[in-house]
Amino acid sequence: MSDNGAGQEGDWLEHGLQAKNALGETWGALAGVCSELSEDEWARPTECPGWDVKDQLSHLIGIERAIMGEPVPEWTGPLGDHVKNDFAATNERFVAVRRALPGPSVWAEFVEVTTTRMAELDVLSAEGWAAVGYSPMGEVPHAEFMRVRVFDSWAHEQDVRRALDRPGGDGNGASEISLDHVQRAMPFVVGKKAGCADGTAVRFDVAGPGRDERAFTIAVEGGRARQRGDEVAPTVTLSLSNIDFMRLGCGRTTSALLRAVGAVGVEGDVVAGGAVLGAMNFMF
Repeated sequence: MSDNGAGQEGDWLEHGLQAKNALGETWGALAGVCSELSEDEWARPTECPGWDVKDQLSHLIGIERAIMGEPVPEWTGPLGDHVKNDFAATNERFVAVRRALPGPSVWAEFVEVTTTRMAELDVLSAEGWAAVGYSPMGEVPHAEFMRVRVFDSWAHEQDVRRALDRPGGDGNGASEISLDHVQRAMPFVVGKKAGCADGTAVRFDVAGPGRDERAFTIAVEGGRARQRGDEVAPTVTLSLSNIDFMRLGCGRTTSALLRAVGAVGVEGDVVAGGAVLGAMNFMF
């Protein structure tokens, strides 16, 4: 980012427009995937504990309505054993109040809400994108908040696609922003969660179409893990797909399940590699 205020606004405008376009990609794709589902398909369980396909759209509807300033709906019924904290309980209310609705009604509301949100983002100024305000990560510029919305939306798009066995929606701007979000958490995973020793260098080889394919190394030096370039030789290399990289980071699956079906390759220090894979769930 540039040091002067005008330059910073311009940078945030660029980031914001990228986020807006990515939101359009993932919301449009999700609407398309769910446009003509049977009752059984709407009720298919997803890898999000306690949520079926319809619940995924209900969650996204609720978050976007909250961003538009609407209150959290009242709900006095049970929330389910999958709700583990107050933040999750708040989010669950958006889902719970829509469970009795038919899938097509939830789909229509999703299209309506996301269309309204895109119209709001279309007219947002550079100052608006740079404005600092609430986000789940604390006070950040609005553009950064919307990049987190891309990550959340794309992760749930993939939840739905997996449940319906309709792969796709990757290799685009939405998946790139989302995988960047997971990648930025890997120093925390390697250094803090996995507790890798000094001298450990973990290379992640992530396969996927277009901008999803990436390779990067997280090295632990002086008790601190940070991303390093190709000059650092890896002590262990982890190879997996873009979708499984996201699934591990979001807690949608476990390293044991992926390794059991040969979806992850580990070369080098298998102990450190196993520890990192087991610690990758940084979200839920």
